[in-house]
Amino acid sequence: MSDPLQQRIKQHQHLNELRLKLLRLHKLLLEMERSSYEQGQGKVSKGQLLQLLIGHEQFAWLHQLSEIVVQIDELLDADEPTTAETIATFLVDVRTLLTPNAEGNAFAMKYDAAFQSNPDVILAHADIVTLLASST
Repeated sequence: MSDPLQQRIKQHQHLNELRLKLLRLHKLLLEMERSSYEQGQGKVSKGQLLQLLIGHEQFAWLHQLSEIVVQIDELLDADEPTTAETIATFLVDVRTLLTPNAEGNAFAMKYDAAFQSNPDVILAHADIVTLLASST
């Protein structure tokens, strides 16, 4: 059996890597949504984009991905070690969220559309899926 400290370090490294990959995906999706918004409304500044991300319905679907990143931050900052069961459940939730589906919920449908139209999203998705597969 492995040293608990080594397991916790490995868990932290894995979660941090997942966090970075999710942030990359979030940035790609945000830029796609920004581009779509700007086609109809004109250019927006970074400050305006932040306000849109927070409060505009066109960007609301991205909140679920933001929440996953926040959950990772909470797991990384926890004072007590996170159980293997908690991590496993969390990773299932990430896999479920990142399942493109043209007939699913709002996130799944928007993610499917992004998946179909942007090869960079496919590559970012593949990076995450590969990392998730290595965690099982």
